[in-house]
Amino acid sequence: MEIKRLKKLKLYGFNNLTKTLSFNMYDICYAKTPEHRKDYIEYIDEEYNSERLARILTDVANIIGAHVLNIAKQDYDPQGASVTMMVAEGDETDIFSKTELINSPDPLLLPSSVVAHLDKSHITVHTYPESHPSKGISTFRADIDVSTCGKISPLAALNYLVTNFSSDIAIIDYRVRGFTRNLKGKKIFIDHKINSIQNYLKKEKRDLYHMIDVNIYQENIFHTKMMLKEFDLENYLFGMAKKELLPSEKRKIKQSLIKEMGEIFHGKNIPKF
Repeated sequence: MEIKRLKKLKLYGFNNLTKTLSFNMYDICYAKTPEHRKDYIEYIDEEYNSERLARILTDVANIIGAHVLNIAKQDYDPQGASVTMMVAEGDETDIFSKTELINSPDPLLLPSSVVAHLDKSHITVHTYPESHPSKGISTFRADIDVSTCGKISPLAALNYLVTNFSSDIAIIDYRVRGFTRNLKGKKIFIDHKINSIQNYLKKEKRDLYHMIDVNIYQENIFHTKMMLKEFDLENYLFGMAKKELLPSEKRKIKQSLIKEMGEIFHGKNIPKF
């Protein structure tokens, strides 16, 4: 579903509503040996390095109709990466005067650590590849936040994000905060209709997942959990093929993967019976 821009709503001043989409995706796999687990971490770090993440966030900015002001990116040792992108809605006039300090080539003008929030809108991503110390389960998590102020909405990028991260599990939060005013001064606390994040996912995406909503409508807070319906063990093995495993190994590995996904989806540890 396409997010509609405000056309008929006449406002007093700027649209001060802040719309934030928090998207947590998880990719699960089984890597049998310590070498396989090490190789998986290296593969994820290369596949989702800061350069590629910056390209994905740039696409997100284009999709929601925002201008990129500044990009900061970092690959971490031993693993993981982060990208922070400052964006603005509308004309880029006078942007450079606002970003002159943070983009300055003179290191004396910059403190050792800078956190900036320009024109009230930003996009961030942080990655967390990790593995179980003994059971071979490896998990890649990416946390993405898209926060906008004005007519543009981060929901327009939802389908793109779900597709690009090939999520086994996605946990999505959307919240509209603050208020703006119409010409008569009446407060407006939300400027678009929504009763579920699911409404903004394409049907072919929704059909792939089990989905649960937990919404607080009176507070403009929306929460959706998604977990893939289909489970083919071949797609969850790293460094080996299903045909190399004994039937008993396949069952054990599949049970471990299902347990891992269930714990992440429900947000609690599942006891061993």
